[in-house]
Amino acid sequence: MLTALVALVGLLAGCAFPSRETPGAERAEVLARLGPPTATYPLAAGERWLYSELPAGFAAYNLDFDANGRLVRNEQVLTQTRFETIPVGVWTQTDVQRTFGPPLRVERVARFDGDIWTYRFRQNSDPRLAHVHLDRQGVVRLVMFTDELPNFDNTRD
Repeated sequence: MLTALVALVGLLAGCAFPSRETPGAERAEVLARLGPPTATYPLAAGERWLYSELPAGFAAYNLDFDANGRLVRNEQVLTQTRFETIPVGVWTQTDVQRTFGPPLRVERVARFDGDIWTYRFRQNSDPRLAHVHLDRQGVVRLVMFTDELPNFDNTRD
């Protein structure tokens, strides 16, 4: 039992998390520690690796590498502040996906002619949802926020 506990602690201590990657790290080292990213996107002078915890988690990390394969920026992007900076009427579906990755879900509603991409995140400790409205041309028209309500089972009431 004690041996199993020591082994588990050792495994957890050795776990790699995108949040721990620091600028200057080499692309090959990051890949060895974290494994393959959720998605990759070309940048003007390098490449972005996205590590997303969706659908179950609340974080997504953009790891930006320069042309020489060195990490230059590490940002957790699923935040209210980051969603609030989306330039409405300017950004397209491509910009949203390159920044936030694939959404938790894509929906349609009667009052909007286009897709609504939903992302989950935490604001302080509260689970929230960001709803990015994309028109038929794929241009962002609105960003809304709602609280993610617990999924209570009220069938016994």
